[in-house]
Amino acid sequence: MGLRTAELLSDRGHDVVIVEADPDRIPDVADKYIATVIEGDASRPEILRQAQPERSDVVAALTDDESTNFAVCLAAQRMSDVRTVMRITGTPDELYEEFVDGLVFPERLGARAATNEIANGGVRTIEDIGGNVEIVEVEVAEDAPVAGKRLDEVRLPQGSLIIVDYQGNRIGGPDTVLEAGHRYVLGVESDVADEVMNLFRG
Repeated sequence: MGLRTAELLSDRGHDVVIVEADPDRIPDVADKYIATVIEGDASRPEILRQAQPERSDVVAALTDDESTNFAVCLAAQRMSDVRTVMRITGTPDELYEEFVDGLVFPERLGARAATNEIANGGVRTIEDIGGNVEIVEVEVAEDAPVAGKRLDEVRLPQGSLIIVDYQGNRIGGPDTVLEAGHRYVLGVESDVADEVMNLFRG
């Protein structure tokens, strides 16, 4: 996960430093020419200091060990006023957000991706923001309650919002017509998701 993240950040023009504890992986990482590579355990302050967190915008701890990630983030914050992001491997401790700036839960994201592929019918998660809100793409079913209606004729539950119309070139507004068979991008809070799906899918 860390290597793929580094590749994506590099593609977006960011300068990346990778701290890799496994010496066997160093040649593969270095061969990709996407980042400066430091060999060592980033949870050790002497190794982390080599990455110069004080000169960084963000320190991201993305190992598969949650305790290590937490230790790296805390150490980085003691060394500098840097933003920290940590990978978690299970249900997040509610106190993590008091100590780190961002949480990454790949298993949850993977479950969303798997659901998109398995269900493959009318609803697709575009983005999992991390709290109670999802950005979803929904196809209006032929017999859906909203089919053929303008948005100002539809009473969407509080906690939901049409973001983009089916053509993808304008923000949803009162005159947006919800055409059967067309897809719309919505922001939906989890406690009203079922109600919204009933309106759009029938």
